[in-house]
Amino acid sequence: MNITLQQVVFYVVAVLIAFFSVMTVTTKHILRSATYLLFVLFGTAMLYFILDYTFLGAAQIIVYAGGIVVLYVFSILLTRSDKSLNQHIKKSKLAAAAVTALGGGVIILFCIFSHSFAAQIAPSGNELDMEVIGQTLMGSGKYQYLLPFEAVSILLLACMIGGIVIARKK
Repeated sequence: MNITLQQVVFYVVAVLIAFFSVMTVTTKHILRSATYLLFVLFGTAMLYFILDYTFLGAAQIIVYAGGIVVLYVFSILLTRSDKSLNQHIKKSKLAAAAVTALGGGVIILFCIFSHSFAAQIAPSGNELDMEVIGQTLMGSGKYQYLLPFEAVSILLLACMIGGIVIARKK
């Protein structure tokens, strides 16, 4: 079996993404959770770079790892921490969560083993021109993304204003 450096890097990044994903949802400190989420988003960008999708990798870093994590930290630092929220989980809820996780794992394994994946995932040299990407992102026609982009920016602005109002209310 001939393993290439690209495969080794892919497996290392995949293990790191899985590790930090688990750490994101299991830590009790919300700032650490946001930091772990940042590592997950950087790992996802690394996967895009491994597949030679440089524009998607850069967009992942700029939009998600930059903007969304800043929004998380902004809302975290503006809201007060309530120590009474550390409640113990009932055994019935823990059992339901375990059954759900097991079911999800079974579905994922079924999907992985029942489909055949192509040996050559990323075709080399088929990257779109920047002008085509720019026209698609900033166009207002069918299959163009200016309106959804503006809708998401208004939604994020409303979330930030809501966080300020909640944090300043006494």
